[in-house]
Amino acid sequence: MIFRQLFDDATWTYTYLIGDPVSKEAILIDPVNTHIDDYLALLDEYGLKLKFSLETHVHADHITASGLLRQKLGAQTAVSSLCGAETADIQITDGQVFELGESEQIKVIATPGHTPGSISFLWRDRVMTGDSLFIGGCGRTDFQGGSASDLYDAITQRLFTLPDDTLVYPGHDYQGRWVSNIIQEKTTNPRLAGKSKEEFIEIMNNLNLPKPKLIDEAVPANRYCGLEEEERQDAIEQRDQGQSKPKISTPDLVNAAKQLVTEVDVNKAKQLINNGEVLVIDVREESEYEGGHIDGALFLPRGVLEFKIGTIPELADKSKPVLLYCRSGNRSLLASKTLQDMGYTSVLSMAGGYEAWSKAS
Repeated sequence: MIFRQLFDDATWTYTYLIGDPVSKEAILIDPVNTHIDDYLALLDEYGLKLKFSLETHVHADHITASGLLRQKLGAQTAVSSLCGAETADIQITDGQVFELGESEQIKVIATPGHTPGSISFLWRDRVMTGDSLFIGGCGRTDFQGGSASDLYDAITQRLFTLPDDTLVYPGHDYQGRWVSNIIQEKTTNPRLAGKSKEEFIEIMNNLNLPKPKLIDEAVPANRYCGLEEEERQDAIEQRDQGQSKPKISTPDLVNAAKQLVTEVDVNKAKQLINNGEVLVIDVREESEYEGGHIDGALFLPRGVLEFKIGTIPELADKSKPVLLYCRSGNRSLLASKTLQDMGYTSVLSMAGGYEAWSKAS
């Protein structure tokens, strides 16, 4: 097998290439858009065909190259179903397996905490941990719906139960280190070794780290696999028209959300709004919002919802009733499910979206 660990010195990001020399199939994990030419050259050097571009989470510190790799090579993009990257070809679930050739398997391990959708990839004797577990550290949990409690459980119950000699390949390192292993992190990681969950949470709650420099640009872009804004609608249409079908079966996220989220029609929505009973949130893109919106609606695009929500005073009370809408109703269902996952207890989605609203006006 072919295994390469690549490094982006601008964002301290590691990217991983795994290639099967027999079938010539390959995957990239956490590719960075500024290195697209490097990836193309590397694949050409080994004579590999890129089958999958996998993400450990929706990144806040760099823009992924996944969308570009799909455009140029036809590789399927894959992101956790809990990340809200709706244009990804594959919505990854815990325990899912990606195959290269006839014998190589990369298994998904859900490791939430840095973000709700953070995952790790286990291949042979090594695990690519993204921002869940670092060498001598771990990813922060103070934005994008992060949870120190969830991260502690993910590391101690999922990663630390792997064989002690399993190699740990992180998503970042800021001190020039390349690889560790499970037993080393169990026994020497200063945030985890000998620490109770309460002690870990206390450490994480007092890191006081600066906001990532690229977060406002990176997170929305990575929701669309790193594509530029003008390319995103094309990607959505291609997905909806079945032009980019996953080879691995995935859950129907919208139908799943319908089972968990309360939908109201336009007439009921108008009644709630007129009575002042709900906070209205528009989760569409800026160009859609500027083209027309419900009066008084709070503009909070689906792509930035998780990490912007903590900055909005009107949403500080998680029991406050909120009504979400998008263009046709699908994005608002997914956004509503996200809010529920974040602890909001009174969330409604407007069926038919702004299109139905406009027709009824």
